[in-house]
Amino acid sequence: MTLGDATPNTDRRPWAFAAVCVMVASLTLLRFGMTQVPVIELLPGYVGAHILIGACIFGPTGKLPSLRQAVVFLFPGALLVVLALLDLGFWCGGWLLGLPAWGLMLSRWASVKALRAADVLKFLGLLVLGLAVFAFNIIWVIFSLGLFLLPIIPLVRLAYPEYRARPLQAAVEVVLAVAAVMVAFAIPTPEGAWSSPWVYAGGAATAGLMIAYWAWRLPGRSQRRQLNNGAIV
Repeated sequence: MTLGDATPNTDRRPWAFAAVCVMVASLTLLRFGMTQVPVIELLPGYVGAHILIGACIFGPTGKLPSLRQAVVFLFPGALLVVLALLDLGFWCGGWLLGLPAWGLMLSRWASVKALRAADVLKFLGLLVLGLAVFAFNIIWVIFSLGLFLLPIIPLVRLAYPEYRARPLQAAVEVVLAVAAVMVAFAIPTPEGAWSSPWVYAGGAATAGLMIAYWAWRLPGRSQRRQLNNGAIV
């Protein structure tokens, strides 16, 4: 799996895997913070998660997102915060599962083209599937094994010369992957909780990797098709 190699430019690519690691740690902290503090007090952590994930996606490209990209990246999360404040459920926390993939889609959003409706619908479908994995992994713990893949993935990727050529990215992703696992096991299981924090973190890792990998496989919106005779259209 080569999450993070999402754009044709080999030098400036979003760090999708790093974004997934940030998401896993953030969602785990927010999920178990819900049992101890009011939702409004989780808002700074939620905003911080958006900023860090956005930095992992847009920062390495060396180009600030356009105003349109920034608004579309932040708007769904902000809208879901309103539902949480109205005590209609902490749906904004679940949105974090798909945020790395959402950022990947927007990072390829050409200035003159809109997102394809089919891609957005597929993304939403995968997000619903990811929410189901996150919710039911307390029953089928096998989904939680995704947590232990996090430190393994960047180490395996070191076998590829193009990844070794980006030592800063490799180091950051190894540190973030290990940190996500440590956070999951460092949080004590609250009294009366249905399952341990690492189980939820594992579900988040599995769902996040699944959705982000799909988004990484999408063709770039700005890419042009090249015919067999070399002509570009």
